[in-house]
Amino acid sequence: MSSPRSVRFETSTLNKLSAYASRHPGMTSSGAAALLVEEGLRMDEHPGIVFRDGPAGRRAGLAGGPDVWEVITAVISAREADLHLGADNGLALVADNAGLPVPAVQIAVRYYGDYPDEIDQQVRDARDAQATAERALRRTSGLLGR
Repeated sequence: MSSPRSVRFETSTLNKLSAYASRHPGMTSSGAAALLVEEGLRMDEHPGIVFRDGPAGRRAGLAGGPDVWEVITAVISAREADLHLGADNGLALVADNAGLPVPAVQIAVRYYGDYPDEIDQQVRDARDAQATAERALRRTSGLLGR
């Protein structure tokens, strides 16, 4: 539940906040401030995590790397492929396959530990989008006789 707070911003900060909100349809300056404060606190809590916009909406990612949901999907796939894969070996495998250092994978896993519902939803959304794209490809291929 949110509660109102009085916060004073420099004029230049208010201008940047207003510009940010205007680039995101339906967002108010107040909503933008709340979002950016929450994300800033999460980045402070999880160094190496950044937030970025994209076709699927705003999401957590590794600085200079993939989205957290992508790393977690890789971790899940590695565990499903080898149920006896130990934690250290699993992290090393994912890191090697993704071209990431092991500490980056650990950052994503720690973020997931604190925000599993958010990341699980993004994983589900990505799987749903992939299934939709595969169905469309099958329909197109069938139409074209391929």
